[in-house]
Amino acid sequence: MNIHSERCLKVVSILDDSYELLFYLCPERRISFDGFVSYEGRRFGVPYTYHGKTARVLRDGDTLYIYSSDMAYLLTTHNVTWAHRDSFCENQYALPEQPEEFPTMPVKTVIKQVPEPVRDLSFEKFNFSKEDGWDE
Repeated sequence: MNIHSERCLKVVSILDDSYELLFYLCPERRISFDGFVSYEGRRFGVPYTYHGKTARVLRDGDTLYIYSSDMAYLLTTHNVTWAHRDSFCENQYALPEQPEEFPTMPVKTVIKQVPEPVRDLSFEKFNFSKEDGWDE
């Protein structure tokens, strides 16, 4: 060890995993309209059920962790590879269970078949759909 390393070791201290430090280490990323965050030139999927517009990402080795914007929830994890294909998360586009909706008012629509109109006999000579033709 040289003299500079010894001086550095005297003043260096280990940082605690404080909430403020996590906000610094996990940069905020905007979620695209199709449910992906961009990190290091690649796109990683975020679950559709997350309603925020931004998320925070943290890379640790070959794993990317995606958190909610307030760091309260881990949304998903992805294995980081060199492939430039989109990385989807499990059930990325699955919709949450929703109750079936019933109408609030009774349905009053009625469908009826309109009767065929009565033909005017004065125009009968112009009815070219008759099969008997000009035999008269």
